[in-house]
Amino acid sequence: MRNIIVKVHPSKSNLKKEDQLAWKIAEIASDKSKPSGDAIEMVINRIIDNASVAIASFNRKPVISAREMALAHPKKNGATLFGLGSKIKVDCEWAAWANGTAVRELDFHDTFLAADYSHPGDNIPPILAVAQQTKTSGLDLIKGILTGYEVQVNLVKGICLHEHKIDHIAHLGPSVAAGLGTLLKLNTETIYQSIQQALHTTITTRQSRKGEISSWKAFAPAHAGKLAIEAVDRCMRKEGAPSPIYEGEDSVIARVLSGPEKEYSVPLPDKHEEKKAILETYTKEHSAEYQSQALIDLARRLNKKVDNIEKIKKINIYTSHHTHYVIGTGANDPQKMDPKASRETLDHSIMYIFAVALEDGKWHHVKSYTPERANRKKTVDLWQKIETFEDPKWTEKYHNPDPNKKSFGARVEINFDDGKVIEDEIDVADAHPSGKRPFKRSHYIEKFNTLTEKMLTSKERLSFLKTVQNLKYLKANDLKSLNLEILGKYRKKNKQKNKGIF
Repeated sequence: MRNIIVKVHPSKSNLKKEDQLAWKIAEIASDKSKPSGDAIEMVINRIIDNASVAIASFNRKPVISAREMALAHPKKNGATLFGLGSKIKVDCEWAAWANGTAVRELDFHDTFLAADYSHPGDNIPPILAVAQQTKTSGLDLIKGILTGYEVQVNLVKGICLHEHKIDHIAHLGPSVAAGLGTLLKLNTETIYQSIQQALHTTITTRQSRKGEISSWKAFAPAHAGKLAIEAVDRCMRKEGAPSPIYEGEDSVIARVLSGPEKEYSVPLPDKHEEKKAILETYTKEHSAEYQSQALIDLARRLNKKVDNIEKIKKINIYTSHHTHYVIGTGANDPQKMDPKASRETLDHSIMYIFAVALEDGKWHHVKSYTPERANRKKTVDLWQKIETFEDPKWTEKYHNPDPNKKSFGARVEINFDDGKVIEDEIDVADAHPSGKRPFKRSHYIEKFNTLTEKMLTSKERLSFLKTVQNLKYLKANDLKSLNLEILGKYRKKNKQKNKGIF
């Protein structure tokens, strides 16, 4: 690995493109590195994971809306849509839009956290869609996905978007563009221009995850993937991009991030070095924002110790800066304490999540969020007694550069009316690679079977699992089989009268 120093350069310095971050990313996207067995197996795990949550969200309104938009753009030799089988095909950018929304809707797929936040599995829908339409091989798909993960993970390590209230999809546009470059075996120049266009068009504000969170949270990464596909298409036609996109006098760093005085250090593998950043990422056992994963597991454990929840006077959660200010009381979002809040808001409220998990001793991706569950009086009472605090110890552990020491947990202090206090803490979620029960292939398959059990036949599930686990050897025409067709009785159409343009 090497560290790339990135800073603003005045236009008169005429910074060589070979010295620009976008070019260095493009170089690794166009190199000849060979994937290792562990990395290949993790790609398979994450494709299974994405399919699981996409099918589970099939009938949710944002997913239906995205799918109907996609179906208005049929293409004979296009890409498939999760849940509709392999015969129905649409333009790849619209498949990326619909499938990306389905994957993101439940907030239930993989994550990587460092200087910024990300869901690297968001790279998979656009890269898979283009692979299906362009008829590439399973091995090419693997290489493209590994590049997408490599770029996004390392951008997240080196450049914080959140401190400037820029949404994390600004790292996703470039990573998808780079992944597509690897998939399609494009030259460095084309990938370089594509990365710059993709970044330029995917910079949005953090308001999509603030206040009254809407369905745009699910659409945002799908939008970035779609825009990245279109950027690559234009650059394959020899169109250019704003340049240098990171280092320019009026570029992203200069005008959106920390400005001309700031130096960023972005780690990247050397040319031809194995891309294995995917092995640093982790998936979710529970459908909620990643910082809540460990706290759900802790709440499940505390459920067995607390037999008089109604006697609780106050619950204090001491945690990292991110948890406190994004999903805790430090966010100062009254919606996070509102029983009438949207599901998208509730899954970003650690106060709500901890209260429900403590009461129930478990978590469910649907039942834990129903309006009836959120409005239960005992739950509302408990929920209002929970407060979060930033603890420098937990913030330091959160930012530890050693992935084996990095922590996403908290210490919880439960105070009772009679003065009794119960304390406990947890560093990482049970499913984390360093956790009590790290996710292996069997756990991904268990999650897949649990989330898709009612909607797919056993034959359909087994066929998909067999195909995806043979990914390395799939030929061009086989990639259309990386899809699932749900039972007809579970296909719900949008019943709303409101229609769009398409």
